[in-house]
Amino acid sequence: MNMTYILSSPNASLSPQEIERLARRRAGAKLGWFIHAAVFVGVNALLITLSLVSGKPWAIFPLAGWGLGLAIHGAAVWLGSPGSALHERLLQKERQALAARHDPW
Repeated sequence: MNMTYILSSPNASLSPQEIERLARRRAGAKLGWFIHAAVFVGVNALLITLSLVSGKPWAIFPLAGWGLGLAIHGAAVWLGSPGSALHERLLQKERQALAARHDPW
């Protein structure tokens, strides 16, 4: 089999069971982020309401902290997760470097 094809196709060596497992894991990570975002919106809406009723703008602090956490979670799921474009480019670069290092020719 052509080694270039194997190295350039990230899912070439995955069995159907492995593909299913990976797809479920990725979908679960994305669903987890959506749930996190929904809870963030609901809880912070309540906190902002309480903050407005009390007349003090304290709700900005949990909003900012939790918002940062949600952004980091989103970056990990959407940008850095296995299968993301960035992750796939980095994997391809590593595959090529390893193939060049171990190529006896």
